[in-house]
This record gives sequence, structure tokens and C-alpha cells, in this order.
Amino acid sequence: MRYKSVFDIIGPVMIGPSSSHTAGAARIGRVARTIFGVQPESVIISLYGSFAETYKGHGTDVALVGGLLDFDTSDTRIPLSLKLAKAANMNVTFIEEEAISDHPNTARLQLKAGEKEMEIVGISIGGGTIQIVELNGFKLNLSGMNPAILVVHNDRYGSIAGVTNLLTKYHVNIGHMEVSRKEKGKVALMAIETDENISDEVIEEIKGLPNVLQVTRMID
Repeated sequence: MRYKSVFDIIGPVMIGPSSSHTAGAARIGRVARTIFGVQPESVIISLYGSFAETYKGHGTDVALVGGLLDFDTSDTRIPLSLKLAKAANMNVTFIEEEAISDHPNTARLQLKAGEKEMEIVGISIGGGTIQIVELNGFKLNLSGMNPAILVVHNDRYGSIAGVTNLLTKYHVNIGHMEVSRKEKGKVALMAIETDENISDEVIEEIKGLPNVLQVTRMID
């Protein structure tokens, strides 16, 4: 995991008590909300390891929901997020999983709004930093700390080059990139973190590329 400064290790400005269990959880929830694109109507949150054991005492539950309500880590509304979610007609269910996960601070979120559904897995790795390690069954490694785009595309020759060449055309520097697929020749996912936010113009051009099915932008 890349740290930008000593403050990434000490921890961010946040509502306490824990950078990993509270700030990290809030960021997982907020990244999930950003990728989903709308406020979910219902959420099932499965907690693993330390998250499952201590989530109430460390505020992991209110932090995850606060993130889903689009609250930043320092938002004073986070302690009230369960009540605010209920007032916003967001139904939230927590499940304490007994299964052993790869990381002790793991949360799996299943979001629904109408016909729209999404499943995302995030881990909190300390100091408020996170990684999104799975999205709708695709494996990835997304920090949520940098501008990024998620490109769902058909797994065809030239699809990746088409996107990277377009970013080169607009002088967008790629900081980190991963490609994931469930099955050869089917649907794949590009996760591209960049050094700067990508403009609407570039996003529209990416959407128009052959074999691109969906583009989601995450702004720093």
C-alpha cells in the first residue's frame, strides 16, 4: 500500500475512536456509495474478523453507514448515521460472519436500489487507509485515495490499449492499473488510478470506445 505522507500512517482527521475501525470503515462505505452512484435503498453489511468482533464498540457500524450516506471521515453526523439512514429510508442489516477472511478488518457490502445491485468488499489496513479488493466478483486493488475510473468492458483484443491510448492523448498519467476478468473472452474490469481527475470529455470518449460497457469515475 502506498502512503502519501506521515499523516496516512498516523491517521486522518476523523470522528473516533479508531482510524482503522472508524475512519477506514467510513471510507469503505463512501467508496461503495461513489461506485454505486446513488443512495442505496437497502444494504446488507457482512463483517469479518476484528470488524465482526468489535464493530459496535469501535463505531464501525455507524462509520460504514455514514460513508454510504456520503459523509467524510470528519463529518460530525457519523455517530448519528444509523438514525439518519432510517430517516432516509435506507434499510441496513449487519451480519457477523464467522468465516475467516484474508484480512481481519473486512466488510462485504451488498447494495440495492430498485433494479440496481452491487456487491463490494473492502478492507481497512490502518491509519484510515483502505483497499477495495472485490467488485461484483471481480478482484481488484483500489485504494479509494486517488482519482480513478472503473471500466467494464468486453474481454477483447485492443480494449485495454484503447483506453490507455486515449488517456495518453489527454496527458493523463496512470498511477496504478489492474485488469480483472472472471472468464476468458467474457466481461472484464479495468481499475485505473490516475494522478489527476479525468474530465467529462475524456469519460465520454472512453464510453464511446469499442467493447466498453460502463465507465464509473471516482473523483479525489
